[in-house]
Amino acid sequence: MTCRGRAQVKRKVMEEGDDHEVYETELAQLFSEEDEVRAFFERLDRELNKVNQFYRTKESEFLERGEILNKQLQILLELKQILIDRRRKPNSGIIPRSWTPCPRNSDISDGQGGAALSGDGTAAATETDDVIAALERNGVSFINAASSWAKTKKGKPKVAMRIDIPAETPARTISAVTSMLWEDLVNNPKKESGTGDFINRKKIQCAEKIIRGAFVELYRGLGLLKTYSSLNMVAFGKILKKFDKVSNQKASASYLQVVKRSHFISSDKVVRLMDEVESIFTKHFANNDRKKAMKFLTPQQQKESHMVTFFVGLFTGCFVSLFCVYAILAHLSGIFSANTEAAYMETVYPVFSVFALLCLHLFMYGCNLFMWKSTRINYNFIFEFSPNTALKYRDAFLLCTTFMTAVVAAMVVHLLLRASGFSPSKIDAIPGILLLISICLLICPFDIFYRPTRYCFLHIIRNIICSPFYKVLMIDFFMADQLTSQIPLLRHLESTACYFLAGSFKTHHYDTCKNGRLYRELAYVISFLPYYWRAMQCARRWFDEYDTNHLANMGKYVSAMVAAGARLTYTRQSNYLWFGIVLVTSVVATIYQLYWDFVKDWGFLNPNSRNPWLRDDLILRNKSIYYISIALNVVLRIAWVETVMRFHVTTVQWRMLDFFVASLEVIRRGHWNFYRLENEHLSNVGKFRAVKAVPLPFREMDSD
Repeated sequence: MTCRGRAQVKRKVMEEGDDHEVYETELAQLFSEEDEVRAFFERLDRELNKVNQFYRTKESEFLERGEILNKQLQILLELKQILIDRRRKPNSGIIPRSWTPCPRNSDISDGQGGAALSGDGTAAATETDDVIAALERNGVSFINAASSWAKTKKGKPKVAMRIDIPAETPARTISAVTSMLWEDLVNNPKKESGTGDFINRKKIQCAEKIIRGAFVELYRGLGLLKTYSSLNMVAFGKILKKFDKVSNQKASASYLQVVKRSHFISSDKVVRLMDEVESIFTKHFANNDRKKAMKFLTPQQQKESHMVTFFVGLFTGCFVSLFCVYAILAHLSGIFSANTEAAYMETVYPVFSVFALLCLHLFMYGCNLFMWKSTRINYNFIFEFSPNTALKYRDAFLLCTTFMTAVVAAMVVHLLLRASGFSPSKIDAIPGILLLISICLLICPFDIFYRPTRYCFLHIIRNIICSPFYKVLMIDFFMADQLTSQIPLLRHLESTACYFLAGSFKTHHYDTCKNGRLYRELAYVISFLPYYWRAMQCARRWFDEYDTNHLANMGKYVSAMVAAGARLTYTRQSNYLWFGIVLVTSVVATIYQLYWDFVKDWGFLNPNSRNPWLRDDLILRNKSIYYISIALNVVLRIAWVETVMRFHVTTVQWRMLDFFVASLEVIRRGHWNFYRLENEHLSNVGKFRAVKAVPLPFREMDSD
């Protein structure tokens, strides 16, 4: 194209009194005759208007959020000052407990709260007035508050104030539930004769922590919006530079000037608000230490070390070498012969299979991390991981290879000592020692071997075990789903614990752990536990969100529990009745699980999608991968068929088959993980969720 021309960009206001503008490019001279040029600038105008509109929307949201946080902070500072003043005057009277747990997940001041005063009633009333005055100065209204405070029948202030403390711990959850039952079922206000603090110090500390987190998320959101502005400015510059090169002219200068004067570049409100947040955070949450404040506001990601990659390769080579040595020694010593296979498999298989399944899961998780990073899925935001301590895919591979090297080395040592004639009662303790060392390393308090990751894992496991008393986050139910795929591992842990606690490794009598009544009953409990925990998480999420989808999801895990119990009973009572029960329950549970996998977790099977039977947005370019994944998930979901088939195999072959089926389920779970997070990421992108929504502690109540 060798034409010459110029472009004029005009700014138009949408409506009178509206500050939203729209840019339109008018082509002059030869440009008006070029359809391609006209289409180019029309598309560029649409993009510029879209960027401006999005920037204005987010800017106004953050400015509004900043004003609310300022008000919240002022309320917090006023209440903290009153607490300080009260500690200086310990004999000023005791104020009754007026802020009590709300029906759901917060602590509120009861409209009919108690106000019986002990000690100096005038001093207590003065303190109450101080609290109300402090809150009113920050825009908090009160029921029927006029020149004098509204009173209840007994002359108590009627406060319309709520402190929302999320019910994230068992104590808060139990308090919220009991309060809800008390108010909804009994329909009677709390007794007014109790004594306590009008302002609870612990609640104020929780509120301070929430507000601090809200400021961090606000600052992060402002930083992302600032980056959005700069990236779009660079994008417009490169697009117009390319246009000048192709059209052999310099018509982009005037358009670039308009872009620079547009709102998303010219507005400095975001930068000023960022400076204000830095100042506030440094003053109130970092003791005027700016360096400490910036560690919270802008956490730095750890630099990846090549040493990690080196050790991954080193331990991989060690694992392969040791495994080959083990296979040769096992063959030469005849360890799997008919005479010795029973004793060896009872002592070695349960413990080492635990480590093998765990390492396989770690390997799959490392593959997940690698794929999520390669496809730019923001898993740190989804899981709410800290960027400076989150596990990288190389770290996951290092953990996997290190454990597998240690496990195979222990197997080789065990085999060598056994072949050398050492007492079996002594060398059979080696697997137990290895398990004990692993547990000690997991709970080690020293800052070695990925302590933040280890403690995060323990924290999540605690939340799962205590379901439904802890608030359920994405990482909690994601980890609970992993446990549902590791039931064989838990069963092996049960066998190992029984083997060592009962002293079977000394006597080599296995009937206690095989046929004992307690052991057989615990097998049901362990098979049910992961599904039970996951069902309780669904119940808790329904309690928090009132979304019936969580109840339907809970039904999926209940059906899985029934199917697991039927299959376990069938292994002990092999008759046609239980075979029919196993077949029906397992088929129903499998269909339920497949539907939930494809429709709810992955977002597939949408007949109206532009990608047939998938979803509209896909991250992977090759669509055939998704169809193959659907088929693979179906095949791996029906691996339970092996448990009802009666194969005539030896003990070793049965153990290997059991391990193979358990490994297939772990592989299926790792395969499921990628698409589950892909769907979650696309949902966040579609709703423009890039920062965590933090519920604020102080808010008004509606007047009755």
